[in-house]
Amino acid sequence: MNKKSGNHGVSKAEWLAAALKLLGKGSVSDIKINRLARELGINKSGFYWHFKNRDELLEQLLAYWAHELTEVVTSDLEFVKLEPRERLCRTAEMIIDYDLTRYEASIRQWALTDDMAGQTVKKVTKIRMNFVSQALAELEFEGDDLEMRAMLFVCYHTWEKLMFSDITENRRHQLVRKRVELVTS
Repeated sequence: MNKKSGNHGVSKAEWLAAALKLLGKGSVSDIKINRLARELGINKSGFYWHFKNRDELLEQLLAYWAHELTEVVTSDLEFVKLEPRERLCRTAEMIIDYDLTRYEASIRQWALTDDMAGQTVKKVTKIRMNFVSQALAELEFEGDDLEMRAMLFVCYHTWEKLMFSDITENRRHQLVRKRVELVTS
């Protein structure tokens, strides 16, 4: 493998994506600068162009995960304009299409032993809950009923692929509208 020369060979986003992939295959302890450099085919010095150390990488990795796998959906202005049931259907479809929960188990495992990761997981869960709750509130759910329905939606869509790994992507899509109807009726 040829090493890319210079400090600009790999973007910060590429370093973060590679780190997230390593996390997804194992645990946070698997994220090592040398290993990332090898995976990316670049000299280790390229890392220091973007991050001062591993701790900064891990901090930015959590922000990257929160943005790329949650905020890209919840802050999408086109989604906000959709009718609430359609918004929830489209959200579920995006989760399936882009495999947005592929790092959930690894991130949440990390959060059990690291306060910074734990705080990020809480923040992301709150963002997801608020997003779903807003759609349900627009459908005139309130109080415990709204909270329970939002929790069901978020929990199901966070863990569906891990729990029901034998269901095909096509079948998941077929069931989206039925699940949304169940949660919103």
